[in-house]
Amino acid sequence: MDIDQLTALKIDQKWLQPLNDTFAKYEINTNKRQAAFIGQCQHESDNFRHLEENLHYSAVELMRVWPSRFPNINVAMQYANNPEKIANKVYAGRLGNNEEGDGWAYHGRGLIQLTGRDNYAACGNSLGYALITNPELLLQPKYAALSAGWFWNKKGLNALADKEDYTTMTERINGGTLGLESRIEKIHLAQRVLG
Repeated sequence: MDIDQLTALKIDQKWLQPLNDTFAKYEINTNKRQAAFIGQCQHESDNFRHLEENLHYSAVELMRVWPSRFPNINVAMQYANNPEKIANKVYAGRLGNNEEGDGWAYHGRGLIQLTGRDNYAACGNSLGYALITNPELLLQPKYAALSAGWFWNKKGLNALADKEDYTTMTERINGGTLGLESRIEKIHLAQRVLG
């Protein structure tokens, strides 16, 4: 990928080296693979601008997004618009989060929102960075991109990019198909830009 392609995609040039390093490390080495990676990351990070999960939810949104954790307005009101408190509730006791405050410490960060103590530990071990003790590293372009590449590789997404199976790819990234049309539009644009 070069600076002109990055500019055409309206992605800040600070991402050029981190993306190219990630592409090299994880064999994201064809136009299809790179376009799929870029398109999915654009959707997940609002075009590479937001590297942290937005947990600013109203009570009504909490009940819609996590109905089992916020079964009524009284419970939801206790957490509304308090990202740290929300993270500690919704991520407690899962994804390897087993200590008080782990939900917030290991909430979604990076281009593909790495979440949970187990994922931070596994990604950090693979990359050789202490993400458990320095989770905020994922807010820097280098680590945000590499963590997304690690996740991409772990989930076998190169093979799905080769087949252009964007539905399954989105399910593996998102747990559902939220934003599928937007993701596909972004992937197709990246394919045109990359040639």
